[in-house]
Amino acid sequence: MSSEDKEAQEDELLALASIYDEDEFKRAQSVQGGETRISVDLPPNFTVCVNDHLAENLQNSKFQCTVSFLPPIVLNFEFPANYPSASPPVFTLSSKWLSRAQLSVLCKRLDNLWEENRGSVVLFAWMQFLKEETLAYLNISSPYEPKIREQGKEHYRLDEEAACAGESGATAAPEEVLDTRAVQDIESLSSLIREILDFDQAQKEKCFNSKMYMCNICFSEKLGSECMYFINCRHIYCKSCLKDYFEIQIKDGQVHCLNCPEPECPSVATPGQVKELVDEELFARYDRLLLQSSLDLMADVVNCPRPCCQTPVMQEPSCTMGICSRCNYAFCTLCKMTYHGVSPCKVTAEKLIDLNREYLEADEVTKQFLEKRYGKGVIRKALEEMESTEWLAKNSKSCPHCGTPIQKFDGCNKMTCTACRQYFCWLCMRPLSRASPYMHFNDAASPCFDRLFYAMQNDTDEDD
Repeated sequence: MSSEDKEAQEDELLALASIYDEDEFKRAQSVQGGETRISVDLPPNFTVCVNDHLAENLQNSKFQCTVSFLPPIVLNFEFPANYPSASPPVFTLSSKWLSRAQLSVLCKRLDNLWEENRGSVVLFAWMQFLKEETLAYLNISSPYEPKIREQGKEHYRLDEEAACAGESGATAAPEEVLDTRAVQDIESLSSLIREILDFDQAQKEKCFNSKMYMCNICFSEKLGSECMYFINCRHIYCKSCLKDYFEIQIKDGQVHCLNCPEPECPSVATPGQVKELVDEELFARYDRLLLQSSLDLMADVVNCPRPCCQTPVMQEPSCTMGICSRCNYAFCTLCKMTYHGVSPCKVTAEKLIDLNREYLEADEVTKQFLEKRYGKGVIRKALEEMESTEWLAKNSKSCPHCGTPIQKFDGCNKMTCTACRQYFCWLCMRPLSRASPYMHFNDAASPCFDRLFYAMQNDTDEDD
């Protein structure tokens, strides 16, 4: 590597670190390279629609929403020794909402930009192109329907079979070999929907938190991070004023009156907003009163499980799928995860213990319901986990270093952990020195002095 190339690489990395924050650029530790996350500039009222032609059994397989931000295009790069004098950066380009064909077109354009600027640093030009020109270069307009690779096949709309055209008019046909540097890192359309919604909400929150707003109660100007807005009306108040307002209403039992303080405004605070502002004890009271009153009024209503939404959703009779009318999120009304059809609800490892206890104490009708909801295999696994845990508690001890269960059949009381190879005393469970592990049993001051074969001697005496 020439000194000029090395200096140019270092200057470029330092410049990128000074221009972009940590969410947009991260420098690699071990090599000359890094990762950039480029948020594409979107026009106002940009609409994304997803029509899952594979989901024939879903009641509503079409999703549409207006977003201000899309998940970033990720550019991972590494400088070769002769960059920028002779070779371009080695890179991969990944995205959740662009197909591999579209990403391949962008990869080719980045190659062309390098050729146009050969001998000069090019990363900033690449990032600006991806940020400002991606939509125009790929002929993407609103409403946009992203396509993903599912089950080993690339799916395209019939009118997009030639992929996308760039400024040069070149196309990337499906039968062409896709660029190996192009990666679409999303596994399903349902995952893509959630990624788009969550990223858009997170970026909106980030923008909100960085600006100044006037509270309409105390009339003080405060940062957005110190304020909160009601989702439907977007009226903004400082968290301090809203906290006092919520506490008074909850203490009075008026949990249905946590409306926007603006006169005659019908917007209501979400449970997530209330939880953020009041203490744990007061929120528990709010949650209990709200649940009770809701059940009394409408027993077939569940809240959208997305933390940034929480919109009430009507549950259809004899159906476990709920579809949020606000964000169109389809979820299971039992486990609150993404709707999974007839497949049983997934259970976390922590919940297996509670599930086992609930199953053992249930009557036959409840047991049949649990088996239908979680699957007999999951129930059997919960029972086996409990039996294994009880057996380990009775017949083994945990390594004092790593916690691995150890069972002792015979031999002396100087034990060796099968996982981390730590020496320890079976009688008092203290770690032993690797240099002199038997000193513990030979030291007169030790509680285990002369007890190296203590258990074995007792067993021998009993046999006699």
